[in-house]
Amino acid sequence: MLLVSITVAIARPTISSPTEHPLPARVGVVAPVTASQFGWRYQRGGSAKQSATPLQLVAAQTSYSPPEAVIPADPSNYGPRYQTDIHGQPALYPLIVVIHETVGSADSAINLFQAYHARDEDQVSYHSLIRRDGTVVHLVHPQMRAFGAGNSIFDGPGGPEAVQTNPNFPASVNNFAYHTSLETPGDGRGNQARHSGYTDAQYRSLAWLIAQLPVPQERITTHRLVDRSGRKQDPRSFDAQRLLTLLGLG
Repeated sequence: MLLVSITVAIARPTISSPTEHPLPARVGVVAPVTASQFGWRYQRGGSAKQSATPLQLVAAQTSYSPPEAVIPADPSNYGPRYQTDIHGQPALYPLIVVIHETVGSADSAINLFQAYHARDEDQVSYHSLIRRDGTVVHLVHPQMRAFGAGNSIFDGPGGPEAVQTNPNFPASVNNFAYHTSLETPGDGRGNQARHSGYTDAQYRSLAWLIAQLPVPQERITTHRLVDRSGRKQDPRSFDAQRLLTLLGLG
């Protein structure tokens, strides 16, 4: 068992940008997020609407500040978060963090997310990814729904959590997930079960990023754990204990 699941009010971290995207009641269209709206900073300490206490970094990590870059994904590769599913049922589960790996290089993943994809089945994105040197690349605004886990479910304290937003695809965790990914080392760019692992800078940046989000430990998970297709194994060679230690939980 790696990391598992939190309890807060939907994945809408408070940010400094004045632009708020309303949550449509059903399937709808929102204005694309522009590059100027990506200058967010997560607000530490949560807000009155959040029931979870943000995780705290250990003392040795508190002064750490990773390099950051903003490279917006194409609007075809993300969408709004919905208040109800296709059946009109509430879809506002508490936020989870899903950890992935790129399998290829960070640049190849970014190029994929920046490409226009007309077909729903080709659309894909993370909210962010972390390069080998620890740089956090912001791709999709956290208020929006990234397409990071197609056929997926989260084992929450009250039972399975998943939301179906498209009648042509299975339910997934995307509506209440923040997706972040670690760049895979060169020896892991294939289908092997393991590789040489992630850098210290990547673990430190991942801990820093998660500490900015209103999520408790029990709502941090991995792509492998939420996947229902049986094909996803990422992040391979992930050291969950190392992350928990940086978050002061190990």
